Order: sequence, then C-alpha cells, then structure tokens
Amino acid sequence: MKKNIFGLALCALLFALCVSAEAQQSTKIPRIGFLLTTSSASAYSARLDAFRQGLRELGYVEGKNIVIEWRSAAGKLDRLPALAAELVSLNVDIIVTSSPTVTRAAKGATVTIPIVMANDNDPVGSGFVTSLARPGGNITGLSTLAPELSTKQVELLKEIVPKLSRLAVLGTSTNPGTAQALKEIELAAGAFKVQPQYLDILDPKNIETAFGTAAKERADAVLVLGSPVTYNQRTQIAELAVTSRLPVIHPNTEYVDAGGLVTYGPNYPDLFRRAAIYVDKIAKGRKPADLPVEQPTKFEFIINLKAAKQIGLTIPPNVLARADRVIR
Repeated sequence: MKKNIFGLALCALLFALCVSAEAQQSTKIPRIGFLLTTSSASAYSARLDAFRQGLRELGYVEGKNIVIEWRSAAGKLDRLPALAAELVSLNVDIIVTSSPTVTRAAKGATVTIPIVMANDNDPVGSGFVTSLARPGGNITGLSTLAPELSTKQVELLKEIVPKLSRLAVLGTSTNPGTAQALKEIELAAGAFKVQPQYLDILDPKNIETAFGTAAKERADAVLVLGSPVTYNQRTQIAELAVTSRLPVIHPNTEYVDAGGLVTYGPNYPDLFRRAAIYVDKIAKGRKPADLPVEQPTKFEFIINLKAAKQIGLTIPPNVLARADRVIR
C-alpha cells in the first residue's frame, strides 16, 4: 500500500512539474532583433509601423509580451556585421532583416538563430535559401522577386516615353539580387526593343557621374534598382533627374516621396506587416526551413506630377488613370 501511495505521489509530482514547465514555455516572451541599414528612422516609418501593426493583429504588444531590440547601421553598411553579431550575443530568439544587405550580415553572424527577411529581391540567387518552397536553413520570409516586375516597369516607361529606345539602369552590383534583376530587365527590354545600359553605383559619388554618362549616351529614361546606396541618395537622384531632364522609374514609394517621378513595385509596408506572421509562427515553434518564402501580393503604381512638370513631361491620361496615387 505504501509503495502504491509513493508511486501515485511521484506521478503527481512529475505531472505538476511538466505542467509548470509547459506553462513557463508558453508564457516565454519572444525577444526579437530588428536590424536596419537606413540612416533615417523616419524614412522607414511606414514599414516599421506596418510591422508593429502586424504584431498587434497577432496579439503582440511591444514591451509587454514581445521585446524588440532595434539596431540601425545609420547608413554605414560596414557596421552591419558588428550589429548582427551584437544581436546574436544578446541571444535573441529571431532576427528580422530589413533588406538583402542586412540578411547577408545576419547570415554571416548565425546559422542557428531564425532569420526573417522582411524583403529580399532574390533570396535563392543570393544563397539565403535553397528554394522558395523549401528554404532549408535558418532563413525565410518575403521575396520581392516577381517575374513580371521588370517587364511592367519597362512597359510603363515605354508608355510614358513612347520614343524610348535607350534605357540607363542604375544599380549596385554588390547588392544581393542585382544580377538577377539585370537579367530580367534585359529580357523585358528586348521584348520592347529597348537597349539597356547598366551603370554601377557603388558609392554616392558615382551617381552624378552615372547621370552624366546617361545624358552623354542619349538615354531616353532611367530605371533605378533598389540598394542601400541608391535609397540613401534618393533625393540626389531626384534632383539629378530634373537637371538632366530624364524620366526615372524607381523601385519603391520612398523615392517618389523624395521627388522622384514614378514608381512601380511591391507594397513594402505590406511585406513588413506580413513579416510579423513569420515571427509569430517561429515564436510558436515552427522552423524557418519549413516555412516557404512568399512573394508580393500587393503592388503600387505612383506618379509624381510635380516631377513630371519639372522635366517638361506630360503623362498620358490612360497611364495617369491607372495610378494608385498621384502626387500633384
């Protein structure tokens, strides 16, 4: 009888310990590391607000049941590896990356901590994941690589500038995804009988030279690829476009808000909002390797009529009517 009582007591104790452990595990507060490149937090405010909104929709309140360690390179890309290493040393549960350059730094810092890409233009080509369907490692998230994107951008430029035959393309060759983007642009340009010319922007000082080359080579328009360098110098690019009187299509809204002419691309705030879904799934036990990388579902087409007026360009009414937003 005593043995039976002892056995029952032991079972009850073990059960209580298991319940206690499960309760502690379920109430563990996720600690997220969020790494940025931008030199201005205000420039990313819409994206960060969308990420926070996504967390709120899933029941997370920053500082209450989720902790976020924010780190920014303030435009100094060489700081990214150290910042990524700092987040690893803090033992964060998940690292969220704001761009391909940041993902590269995070990947170099850890192969075990889950990494969620808020956006990446070519995660497979950059070696971040094995495939979109089966990432296969510690990285997953959102990709901005959409097969029709470059085709649509060139098509819009052709409608805005009917005489378009020579297209200058500004990008940063060291930025993950640039090589794939150029391949897509070449295919799209060929379909519209447009000759592209790539001009590498490795440093802000290259931008003015690139516009000079574009003008000298009689480019009819310019297509800007996203990179930390072009993003941080988007106001300068807008000003040089006016000086050169060249129509320019940009990769996202912030370029147009800084004075650029037109943008067609993914809705980046929506991508950041959806990144919160990955954070939630991983915090609840899912592995990045098993979470497919998703592509954009929302795109935006924005026209800045102020910029059009400055270069003496008239936007065709049928193109204007299709814009999601018009800056007047």
